[in-house]
Amino acid sequence: MIVDEPIVAFIKKHHVLTLATLHSGSDQPYVANCFYAYDKERNIFIFTSDDTTRHGSEMIDNPRVALSIVRETRIVGAIEGLQITGRAERGDEEAKRRYIRRFPYAAVAPLTLWMVRPEMMKLTDNKLGFGKKLIWQSEE
Repeated sequence: MIVDEPIVAFIKKHHVLTLATLHSGSDQPYVANCFYAYDKERNIFIFTSDDTTRHGSEMIDNPRVALSIVRETRIVGAIEGLQITGRAERGDEEAKRRYIRRFPYAAVAPLTLWMVRPEMMKLTDNKLGFGKKLIWQSEE
């Protein structure tokens, strides 16, 4: 389950992801932006979202999600972005420790933590060459 180092380096440079969810039986996807922490050893993204939010309730109903992390730039040669597909599940105590380590102010907030275990990650990095893509696929 070793993730390519350029993918890990990109993940560590950022702190906001876009989460895409879909309610079972619906044809209307939804997106939300979330602060995240990344656990490299377990290869999981950790974020918080209350069950009463639309994306929270949709993850309860349908744990299949997509994530995106992007570097904002107008320079074509500097474009970088990561697309991820995976499954959402409830966060555990280790996830809580990692999230609070990344965002210490969260220690005083009520947290409903989620983890996404990637099944596929695709990094587009034009700094490595126009349209260069690195793809990681889960072995599970």
